[in-house]
Amino acid sequence: MNSVLELPTVAEDAVAVGADAESTNHELPHQELTGVEACSLENYLALPDHSMDDRIAAARAKLGKDVLLLGHHYQRDEVIRFADFTGDSYKLSKVAAETDAKYLIFCGVHFMAESADLLGRQDAEGNTIQQVILPDLNAGCSMADMAEISQVEAAWEALEKIGMTEGLVPLTYMNSTAAIKAFCGERGGLVCTSSNARAAFEWAFARGKRIFFLPDQHLGRNTGFAMGIPLEQMTVWDPWALQGGQSKTAIEASRIIMWKGHCSVHQRFLPSHVDQVRAKYPGIQVIVHPECRWDVCQKADALGSTERLIKIVEDAPEGSIFAIGTEIHLVNRLAKRFAPLGKKIITLDDAGCLCTTMYRISPQHLAWALENLIEGRVVNQIQVKRSVKKWARVALDRMLEV
Repeated sequence: MNSVLELPTVAEDAVAVGADAESTNHELPHQELTGVEACSLENYLALPDHSMDDRIAAARAKLGKDVLLLGHHYQRDEVIRFADFTGDSYKLSKVAAETDAKYLIFCGVHFMAESADLLGRQDAEGNTIQQVILPDLNAGCSMADMAEISQVEAAWEALEKIGMTEGLVPLTYMNSTAAIKAFCGERGGLVCTSSNARAAFEWAFARGKRIFFLPDQHLGRNTGFAMGIPLEQMTVWDPWALQGGQSKTAIEASRIIMWKGHCSVHQRFLPSHVDQVRAKYPGIQVIVHPECRWDVCQKADALGSTERLIKIVEDAPEGSIFAIGTEIHLVNRLAKRFAPLGKKIITLDDAGCLCTTMYRISPQHLAWALENLIEGRVVNQIQVKRSVKKWARVALDRMLEV
């Protein structure tokens, strides 16, 4: 143990994912600081991955049911194999809230840990009973980073000045900060996942004339097009351009205003990748995540959230061949799982598409968080500010109505 309290610094991108310095509490609770000091993370990072296995297992056994380990589908194998539950961010947050665990260690990225805090069990005063831990505060999400709250507020003000907020319903994808979720909740909108985006769009159109969709333009475009909305009735708002780079006429003609954001993993897939795998493997089924580009999705046999992509493969007969357009860790895991069942699975892009921010969480970070808990210290707690939590939960509650 070191005699000096050492916590990892929060990089600019991690702060951006948390919306602002006040919306997330990166300090240990006061009672946890009294008379105790955190183990140095540097002491862990200097050790190889495999040396953490026994330590993680021992810490899990000692902490018992007080700790729940959540692993997102895109997490590396060395970490996710210790997870109690695997899934997408919303599924994991909901599962965690239904348990009696005191501590939720979320092996994912920052907005996911925020969602777990938003949906966690609460006391009568609205305080979250469960404490959420993100093993590495630098594990952010490039998509969530692309919609910073001050930019979104400025965009809304610009639209208001030209009279475009009347009948405009803001929707945000789950892959966004708590501040963006609260922004939508406060203005009559809601949150959606990739699996219920269409239902959310229908809900919004029943209440307004057009949608302001954050932060993923591709999910917005793919959802709108599947509903029969022409591409020319969907505009992209560029936060770095004057009035979003759009004329008032273009905005008036649009039914969906999409934020200029994207997933850095899914945007890497190209139409040429689809053509190449079809030429190499006649009869192959191409299935992709709706965060992929519109022209990729148009060439695919099916679109779906991570859970739906898995279900498609599960339900397929023996001998099926799939090229999947999503993060490489999930694709490789599915390939290993279904190979004994006679199903062949490859990535849509031979170069492999890795979520580098998800990859930041290592066995060393996990062991560090667990062993600090054994010593009575909560490190890297993610806690959404109460005022943000109020409206973010409103947006999430509305989603449950859809």
